[in-house]
Amino acid sequence: MIRYAITDPLTLHFDTLENDLKRFAQKASMIVYRDKENPHYVSHAKVFVENAKGFDKVLLHADYLLAAHLGTDGVHLMSTQMDDIPKAKAFNLFVIISTHTLEEVKSAEILGADMVTFSPVYETPNKGKAVGITALKEAVDAVGIPVIALGGIVSAAQIEACMEAGASGFASIRYFA
Repeated sequence: MIRYAITDPLTLHFDTLENDLKRFAQKASMIVYRDKENPHYVSHAKVFVENAKGFDKVLLHADYLLAAHLGTDGVHLMSTQMDDIPKAKAFNLFVIISTHTLEEVKSAEILGADMVTFSPVYETPNKGKAVGITALKEAVDAVGIPVIALGGIVSAAQIEACMEAGASGFASIRYFA
């Protein structure tokens, strides 16, 4: 099962980076550095990549050019970046893209994404109405690439329900905090 940690400014601090990464590594197999508002994103991304050893995959959020430049394993694209999938793949990056509909899941596979997150499976702050487990199962059944459940996942029972629906794993911010 893929256990994918998504960082944010509340869960990852650069003054405690080593300890934060150790905490994430206790539960996560993959990690992405995500901080949409940080004016120092580029310099922090470099430090993050240099220190995030021991994960199966280390990714950056949204910026496939920076991900390639820093030698990360890959990039996690936003759903609005569907056209960037082939561009990121041209740099031999592992590409995950956020999806919210069955159509987006199918498009991501066609365009060459290695994996998708599908969300929000459960209610989560500021992310709209949850799609639910049934929609997650439909997404999993529609494609041949891994589908990672995302959104509101904070408990073992929720993780188990996602696995029973066929998800290849789960992603979360709060579960790994």
